[in-house]
Amino acid sequence: MEFKRHRRLRTSSSMRALVRENHLRVEDFIYPMFVIEGEHTKNEVPSMPGVYQVSMDLLLDEVREVYNLGIKSIMFFGVISAKDEIGTGAFVDDGIVQTAIRLVKNEFPDLLIIADTCLCEYTDHGHCGVIHDHDVDNDESLKLLAKTAVSQAKAGADIIAPSNMMDGFVAVIRQALDEEGFKNIPIMSYAVKYASSFYGPFRDAADSTPQFGDRKTYQMDPANRIEALREAESDIQEGADFIMVKPALSFLDIVRDVRNRFDVPVVAYNVSGEYAMIKAAAQNGWINEKELVLEMLTSMKRAGADIILTYFAKDVANWLNENK
Repeated sequence: MEFKRHRRLRTSSSMRALVRENHLRVEDFIYPMFVIEGEHTKNEVPSMPGVYQVSMDLLLDEVREVYNLGIKSIMFFGVISAKDEIGTGAFVDDGIVQTAIRLVKNEFPDLLIIADTCLCEYTDHGHCGVIHDHDVDNDESLKLLAKTAVSQAKAGADIIAPSNMMDGFVAVIRQALDEEGFKNIPIMSYAVKYASSFYGPFRDAADSTPQFGDRKTYQMDPANRIEALREAESDIQEGADFIMVKPALSFLDIVRDVRNRFDVPVVAYNVSGEYAMIKAAAQNGWINEKELVLEMLTSMKRAGADIILTYFAKDVANWLNENK
């Protein structure tokens, strides 16, 4: 009786490594960082063990750790107390993210700094734009998002990453950047961002929970697949250089769809809720954290992601460096 001997290629760790189809590299990762006001402050996020809000005076030490691990890209989120209805803190030249960018760029000029471009962390209502009649005004919000992007680029951001899900946000930001002389600054669009329950721990970390309603009128319905392709296509036509899918783990089919359809780099955001679940299970001794994290992130690469934005970046960098 004849049959295929597939196990021949699994006989040893060296054999399995030889035929492995997908690999994680430290260079694949973007590490998110939360910058908070004050001094001598390093607050661990309760729902995200190992993730901290860090004040400006401690920021360089935190970035140095990331840099020395070989991680080439970081993303900044700001945490402030003085908020208003239009999110002024997002676009002022001396804003917390703008200041952090200048500080880090001066010390680590070759580190890629990605600026999250949104208003929700800076508005007193917690939504991603200007509110009129208890709804987010799409077109009025675009003006402020463009100002935010330009201010971040002026501060030295290498990549602008708009996460607000307003219609037309890539087109407006691209035009504003070009008019201000930033034609070479790419846009990493949160093109496919679902209204997910996996964002809870992030909203604690960034103090960005909506004060009324939810974000379902501008973030996508998790039940939808074809809509994701429409969103991605629009953003690419408007000038996006990267396309992000968020969250990643529950939407690997969407990552694959986007990878199959478009020829720009695809980013998978391994979000806070995915991180928190694994950390909680590991702390209870229910799983092998290292093995599960590596399996999860490899699944994102297998689905088609070129880049992974993950709070596990430092952990994985340590594990990968141990094996060199």
